[in-house]
Amino acid sequence: MTGCVALVGAGPGDPGLITVRGLELLRRCDAVVHDRLVATELVAEAPGEALRIGRGPLDQDEINHLLVRLARSGLDVVRLKGGDPFLFGRGGEEALALVEAGIAFEVVPGVSSLAAVPAAAGIPVTHRGVSSQVTIVNGHGPLDYASLAAAPGTLVAFMGLGRLDELAAGLIEHGRDASTPTAVIASGTHPEQRVVVAPLARIAEAAEDIDPPALVVIGEVVSLAETLGGVLSAVAA
Repeated sequence: MTGCVALVGAGPGDPGLITVRGLELLRRCDAVVHDRLVATELVAEAPGEALRIGRGPLDQDEINHLLVRLARSGLDVVRLKGGDPFLFGRGGEEALALVEAGIAFEVVPGVSSLAAVPAAAGIPVTHRGVSSQVTIVNGHGPLDYASLAAAPGTLVAFMGLGRLDELAAGLIEHGRDASTPTAVIASGTHPEQRVVVAPLARIAEAAEDIDPPALVVIGEVVSLAETLGGVLSAVAA
């Protein structure tokens, strides 16, 4: 009998931010295939006898084949992915591979870093009278700086830390104000979260000692972090 696969979003980092449905499936799976950044506390929620397989050095094709192979061996599998499976999580590729192989699957959305990580730093990505639009980009991919610079509202860059200098320079060159408030948030929603705020022109220098994973937020909403971020820190303490 063929098993099924659940593509489960683990949330942005804090293990408490997984959904109830995701945790339910994790606690009764036969195997869990997890991303490197998924909290160890969540992996430990799988049954004691369940297989635990870290993605490690496996490429995407190998992951796809692994999910199919495990399901065909009769196991119910949780593919535990950071954030949300379909937002820069390559869940779509895995779902297509499962469809092609005739494997039943379920997608369990996760709390995405898109809003959760800025929120944990006191930055609402939308705010009345400040920003009514959010543009998201993959910092690893090709970037249309002219379009991004012209986009109103908030710009959120995933995986953009490694080319932060280039990102800032490209936006400024194409018309984004060099003084635009910008934040780099590392290890968002974790106790060790770090937040660096600076004008766009100086953000790369200000964040030079920040280690990934980190999210970059560019826009006037970042100016709210000085007030809201301090309140959140006080509540957390």
